[in-house]
Order: sequence, then C-alpha cells, then structure tokens
Amino acid sequence: MPIERLTFTGHSGAHLAARLDLPDGPHLATALFAHCFTCSKDIPAARRISQRLADQGIAVLRFDFTGLGHSQGEFANTTFTSNVDDLKAAANMLTKRGMPPSLLIGHSLGGAAILKVAPTLEGVKAVVTLAAPFDPEHVTHNFSGALKDIATNGQAQVNLGGRPITIGKAFVEDVSGTSLNDALSASKAALLVMHAPRDEVVGIDNATRIFTAAQHPKSFVTLDDADHLISDPDDAYHAADVIATWSSRYLKLPKAAPPIGTPEGIVRVREADPRGFLQDVYSGSDHHTLADEPLAYGGTNRGMSPYGFLSAALGACTSMTIRMYARRKGWPLTSVSVDVSHDKMHAQDSGTLGKIDGFKRIISLVGDLDETQRTRLLEIADKCPVHKTLERSSQVITELA
Repeated sequence: MPIERLTFTGHSGAHLAARLDLPDGPHLATALFAHCFTCSKDIPAARRISQRLADQGIAVLRFDFTGLGHSQGEFANTTFTSNVDDLKAAANMLTKRGMPPSLLIGHSLGGAAILKVAPTLEGVKAVVTLAAPFDPEHVTHNFSGALKDIATNGQAQVNLGGRPITIGKAFVEDVSGTSLNDALSASKAALLVMHAPRDEVVGIDNATRIFTAAQHPKSFVTLDDADHLISDPDDAYHAADVIATWSSRYLKLPKAAPPIGTPEGIVRVREADPRGFLQDVYSGSDHHTLADEPLAYGGTNRGMSPYGFLSAALGACTSMTIRMYARRKGWPLTSVSVDVSHDKMHAQDSGTLGKIDGFKRIISLVGDLDETQRTRLLEIADKCPVHKTLERSSQVITELA
C-alpha cells in the first residue's frame, strides 16, 4: 500500500506533517482523519484504521496538528478552534489535489473537531467519531490540577501520556466556550458514533449525547472492551471494517468494493500488522481473507495458518472434483465433506532420515450411492489437481518486485 508523506500550510502558516495512505487499486473515496488530543498521526489506532480503509479503496489523510508530532508551530499557542482551522486547511489541500474528502473520521478530541468542521465542508457525506467527547471542555480533566496555574500564568506545562505538554490559557478558554449542538444540528452528513462502554477517559454518556443531538441518518456501534486509545489491533481493525462497510452506503461505493487492486489470477499476501503475523490475503479483485498463526506461536489467531490454507486447498479441490464427477455421471450424491489434517512424518519409505509432509483426508459421502459408486468416488478424489500437485515436486521461482 503506497504511503505519501507530504506537508501543507496550517492555520498559522506553519508546515504540518501529513501522511496519505493510498489504495493499491482504484481510488473510490477520500477520508480525513483527526487524531486524539496531544497524540499524533502515527498513533497505532490511526495508522491501523487508515491502512485498512486504504485496503478497501478509501484514501486517508492523517496529519499532526500544529505543534504536535512532526508539524511546526507551538502547541501552547493553539486552541480547539485552531485545530478546526487546521482540518479546513487539510481539506482544502486535498480538494486542490482533486481528491476532496467525503468521509471525516475523528478520534477523541479529534472527533469533536470533526463534528465542528463537518457542516463547513462541501462534499462531506459521512462522519465518524471514535471515543469523542460531547463537550470539548471535557479534555481539561486531563490537566485539571494545572488549571489554576494556567489561568494565573497564561500557560503551564503538564504531563500527558508521559510527555511534557504546554497548555495555554487560550486553549482552555476556547474549549470551555465551545458547543457542538449547532454543528450537530447543521450537519447534513450521515453520522456513525463509535464508543466503548468501558472507556474511562471519555465516558459512554458522551456518545449518547452526540447521538441524541445529531440529525438522521445516524448509527451507533459499540467498541466493546476497547480502551480509549483503541490500542488493541483487533479493535482498530474491527472499527475500520465497520467504517468501510457503513460508509459505503453514503459514499455510494460499489457494494463489492473490498478487496481491490489485485490482478486477476494473482494471490497477493500483505502484512497487516508488523508486530505479529497477521496477513491480508487477496485473490484477484473479488476475494479477501486473513492468514495468521495460533496464539501459541506468537500470532493472534485471526485467520488460518499457512498450512491450514494448504489443507483447505486440498479439501476444497477434493470435494469439487468428486462433485464434478458425480454430476457428470448423474449419481445421487447429496453432499460431500472432506476433513484434512496435516503433519510431518518420518520418511522411512523414501529411504531418507528426514521428514516429509503428510496429509490425511477423511471423505464423507451422503446420498443413495451403492458400494461401487462410493469406491469409484474415492478413487476420483486422487485425481484432484491439488492432490497431484502435492504428490509431485513443485518449482517456486522468487523475484524481487
């Protein structure tokens, strides 16, 4: 998946660092992602969600707000309103590139900023909030002990997430005087509210208030046991899959949008999470699944193992071959099932001391078949092309792309 690193000019004239996650195949829509308070565009949740959406044809721009991450400027001089202005600048930059955003996604305070900016941007058809507060002022509870110093001295340094951050008086005053009611009433875009019931940073009641104040069409999806930062990869991927499916209705995406970009006849395997073994598997442009390793081997068990896929290929091919033969013969075969197990076995019969791969098939045939027909179908199972491939040596040619 291509990632373009770029900069654009923010509200204060500072250069803001951004990443544009692009689809490998057709570009169906563009999303603008706003990160959480004092976070960055590279927070795992933002990265994972952006990558998954790009896999499904939606380009995603994520950037560091002024004074954060790799962006220029002083965070102490920023406000909630300036964050909204940075979002407008990002949307304007995308529009000039010929890819205006039709989907807005905001995490935590970024979600509040997304709600605020949505009515001001043309072409926005869908808005998604993740763990967003209804009142932007809610964020001040993160540094409530410093509010007095901020009021007295104009700013104060606080520790947020293990990092020293300078909060200015203008920021506190701005979030205190900001309401989302008017923006929620004015927005014409469809809204998806996503929140975890056990979020201890921004309570679930915030999601309820956003949902109640918003106009239809609107939807609410729980993030179950996710934490506020959506740090668990499974939670981030779930959120991305829901966003892609939900937004396709309002962005007018093709119903069979994912997966895209893989040439017909090619199976493309791409790493989904570099910290583990999860893989996206695309077959042509119509089929997508996941490969993984079991928990015992360091994986997350979200998909079949590679040998599981190999066993599945043998089982599927066996069943199809039997069905094809019985259909041609007109035999009363009602159903077929094939249980396949894989193991390494000693190769005594081959005269070597090593081990070879062994596949055991147990075939169940249901139907009013006589013994001769059953015996013949068992023989036909050995004619399956994958069976033949596994029995003979194969050549694998590897090249660098």
